[in-house]
Amino acid sequence: MARLSAIYIYPVKSLSGIQLTESEVTETGFQYDRQWMLVDKNNQFLSQRRLPKMALIKTKIHEQMLIISAPNKPDLKLPLTPETHNSISINIWGEDCTAETISIEADQWFSDFLKQPCQLVYQANNHIRQVDQNFSSPTDRTSFSDGFPFLIISAASLRLLNEQMNLNLSMERFRPNIVLEGCTSYEEDTWRKISIGAINFRLPKPCSRCSIPQIDPKTAISDKEPLRTLSKNRQWNNKVFFGQNALHDATGTLKVGDSVSVCELGSTNPPLSNVKHIS
Repeated sequence: MARLSAIYIYPVKSLSGIQLTESEVTETGFQYDRQWMLVDKNNQFLSQRRLPKMALIKTKIHEQMLIISAPNKPDLKLPLTPETHNSISINIWGEDCTAETISIEADQWFSDFLKQPCQLVYQANNHIRQVDQNFSSPTDRTSFSDGFPFLIISAASLRLLNEQMNLNLSMERFRPNIVLEGCTSYEEDTWRKISIGAINFRLPKPCSRCSIPQIDPKTAISDKEPLRTLSKNRQWNNKVFFGQNALHDATGTLKVGDSVSVCELGSTNPPLSNVKHIS
């Protein structure tokens, strides 16, 4: 039987993630996941796509503080529930959202390290950001993710991809929230509804991949893999796919080791043929 083998959160969008053994599931996804984000002087979101150096900025949570660190910089410490007084309109992939500014000190910390003017913003609980209604219900919410509250990847899918590349890329390259063991590679392509522990999930759409998996999180240097191999084996409609976006039907807590049940199957999505499978 499949089981939950790893949990990741990314408190600040596109910075390094934190691996957890358990996490609370809130209305927008895992607690603290992508609740903060950097924006440029035009209030457009920033990510490793534009600034690969963001990969070098680490995050951790300790004693109710979000601690942010980077090479040759003093740590930046932020309260997990910041006092915010200034709302601004920011933009994620053409979608306008409301966010709260944090502090001049935080903005300067990031601007100095990234060598570009930027501002750290926060999603308050009363700011509702709906998921794309083409793939969700009216009550589905997300934080500052690209579009969905969860990304699910099976460990077997990465093992197969590494075998095809003759490499050993880490799962953190692909920035999932949920990693599953005990299923075959790309078995998740056929899942439409699953349960993990006591929480039900819908998988409405496969995840098309941008350039971020090509960036080495240890060096911020970009290479041709894994997109080169994915373009040979996982390309459809001029996009490459790896992992499944997911929506949740309830809040609660997930823990590593929780069992996974497949509740509803569908046609392979993306509709690829002749896909190799391994366990």
